[in-house]
Amino acid sequence: MSAAPQTVAPHVPVLLNEVMHALAIRPGEKHADGTYGAGGYSRAMAARGAHVIAIDRDPDAIAEGRARITRDGDDIILVEGPFSAMQSLLEQVDVPQVDGVALDIGVSSMQLDRAERGFSFQADGPLDMRMSQSGMTAADFVNTASEEEIADVLYRYGEEPRSRRVARAIVAARPLSRTSELANVVRRALGHKPHDKKDPATRAFQAIRIHLNGELDELERGLEAAESVLAPGGRLAVVTFHSLEDRIVKNFLRRRSGGDAGGSRHRPQVTPMERPAFAKPARAVRPSEEEIRLNPRARSATLRSAVRLGQSGNEREDGR
Repeated sequence: MSAAPQTVAPHVPVLLNEVMHALAIRPGEKHADGTYGAGGYSRAMAARGAHVIAIDRDPDAIAEGRARITRDGDDIILVEGPFSAMQSLLEQVDVPQVDGVALDIGVSSMQLDRAERGFSFQADGPLDMRMSQSGMTAADFVNTASEEEIADVLYRYGEEPRSRRVARAIVAARPLSRTSELANVVRRALGHKPHDKKDPATRAFQAIRIHLNGELDELERGLEAAESVLAPGGRLAVVTFHSLEDRIVKNFLRRRSGGDAGGSRHRPQVTPMERPAFAKPARAVRPSEEEIRLNPRARSATLRSAVRLGQSGNEREDGR
């Protein structure tokens, strides 16, 4: 039996006004949108007079975005690649520095709403989940990984407390090829009831997606890249959708604003002789009840932002 036609929800940028406020765009500035998606932030930046360089690693977002930009004539240059490579991607279009960087972390609405991409179990589709549409699929992972590896992924990236039970059920049910199959395996393993408030399959899908796409490592490298391309006085605005992402952004801004001397996986420990790269971050912003009512996907969003100071974090007080 063929699936019913899927209705694709319109893309609604989350915390749009708040992100634009954090970027404080002045006409003629250059701004980078590291996660173009359906182009909501980029179009809003261009509408405020910015020259926008937008980045996305999803070939669908690139193809559809270029068609939209050509049609509408927006001042947007669209470049394909991961936002962790922001510095080299901007250099390719002769933009060594920008006045603002926006990052909307995680899966985009256009990816979630298309069953053939396999990011969601709301409509049945192939187990894919690849943002760049290359490399290992979700089906490859669940069908070949060991029970221990699957459990570790579910626990680390989905914060699933019964990860071993779920992993055991996945291995027993192999091979799996459809989103509905995986979701049902998880539900049965955890005793899900239709009236339960949250579908437990959500955690498993989040975990596998983050693992396949290396999202948390990408975020850490992307924050470092944003620091390197922001001009003095430049603004960074990052929207995250769950605690793992938000913790990375919060700790990065605290560390790079001098609030914490700890290091990270990709940067050695900050010494007291180094100057902060960012001013004290603004207070975290979350969506209003009205925005959540109009766009339920905004519910878990958090915006963190900060202003780039006038020198590199690697410059020392004695100038060496």
